[in-house]
Amino acid sequence: MQVILFQLFLVLYMSTVLGNLLLIAAVRTDHRLHHSMYFFLSNLSFLDICYTSIIVPKMLVNIAISSKNISFAGCLLQVYFYLFMGETECILLAFMAFDRYIAICTPLHYNAICNPLRYNAIMNTEVCIWMIGASWSTGCIISSMDMYFTYRLTYCGPNVINHFFCEVPLLLQLSCSDISVNNIIKLVGGTSLLCIPLTLILISYFKIFAAIVRIHSGRYKAFSTCISHLVVVTIFYGTAMFMYIRPKHLATEDADKLVAVFYTVITPTLNPVIYSLRNKDVQRAMRRLVGPTACNPNR
Repeated sequence: MQVILFQLFLVLYMSTVLGNLLLIAAVRTDHRLHHSMYFFLSNLSFLDICYTSIIVPKMLVNIAISSKNISFAGCLLQVYFYLFMGETECILLAFMAFDRYIAICTPLHYNAICNPLRYNAIMNTEVCIWMIGASWSTGCIISSMDMYFTYRLTYCGPNVINHFFCEVPLLLQLSCSDISVNNIIKLVGGTSLLCIPLTLILISYFKIFAAIVRIHSGRYKAFSTCISHLVVVTIFYGTAMFMYIRPKHLATEDADKLVAVFYTVITPTLNPVIYSLRNKDVQRAMRRLVGPTACNPNR
């Protein structure tokens, strides 16, 4: 099983890195993709590369060799960057849903299905940069607070984590200090960073669906694209919520590891596929990166 798991996760990791790098390169090199939707998408791809690189390479090493140790400092660093990238992605996904809502159904013009001039005025460069900065700064601040309250605990008991990476709920189980404050912070932080963005995403897509219903042409394509986006978002948020804001009686070690695979490995692999699968502009830009023959529609 170790050989099979090593090959499986190596393929998934390489697919994640290559797929997201290709998407970033396509957005950067094609001037037609230089607007807010693809600006957010390229940032999401960069986040996914960092997010999965924090966890998967160490996991592959643990599978390949008999020693599965990690230093205490290394464990804390993994926790910090994992929280930093994960919390930033939670906020970024909400901003991306808001961007799609503005593009399809501008709140200032309820009678207009699509108003691209109004969209460009609202989602200008300054607003996009502010949203990206807010995502990264909020993720940094909240993860630093989580890290501080985790680091200040005393660890004097067992030092074995039955998981494939260091995660806050499992570190709390190893502490011999009072973790009541940590549990409150974990619950409040998890609820704020998971439930609030997810609620905003669902509201945005509900309004998007209501606008799509009034579109006569291209309705099926728009519905299928939005649903595929929601599937990825649901996997990411649903599994993370199960880990961080679930009742204690639902916690099992095997379930934790299985659920964690979805939001640490599966979702970063699916993002570049889902967000570019039905986008002809992204596909065209990617074909240009492959070679000049791929750009000729007659071949």
